[in-house]
Amino acid sequence: MIHIAKSVDYKQLDVSSTSFTAGGDIPIKFTCDGANISPSLDIKGIPEEAKCLALIVDDPDAPVSTWVHWLAWNIPVTHHIKENEIHGVEGINDFQQYHYGGPCPPSGTHRYYFKIYALDALLDLPKGSKEFQLEKAMSEHIIAYGEMMGLYTRHK
Repeated sequence: MIHIAKSVDYKQLDVSSTSFTAGGDIPIKFTCDGANISPSLDIKGIPEEAKCLALIVDDPDAPVSTWVHWLAWNIPVTHHIKENEIHGVEGINDFQQYHYGGPCPPSGTHRYYFKIYALDALLDLPKGSKEFQLEKAMSEHIIAYGEMMGLYTRHK
């Protein structure tokens, strides 16, 4: 599996949300225990040369390996992705779905990373592509990167 190098000196995107604070708890509304809708995301510092954005949401604390919750690319350049809304092409997540799948840890508290990439080109990648395909396609086109992390613990 290809992993995007975090050590590369990309321009920094500032990713935040009005739905939850970075490092804080993700509200139940955005999880499998609630409405299971995507939170809003605000992005600052997008370079002028950006042609689109890509997004990966994952959980590195999943029992077997990192669990992919959401993939999207060719998102028109925007500074605000609204709650429960995406404009772009969505890939298939580890729930085998073509849309956002909220936090749903089997046990304990998990970290969820909302990663935003600014790209210098649109990607020729079909809907339903997987994370490794997205990472490979965008690897030479990333001009800026940012992420924010939220926590979730299920209360069964």
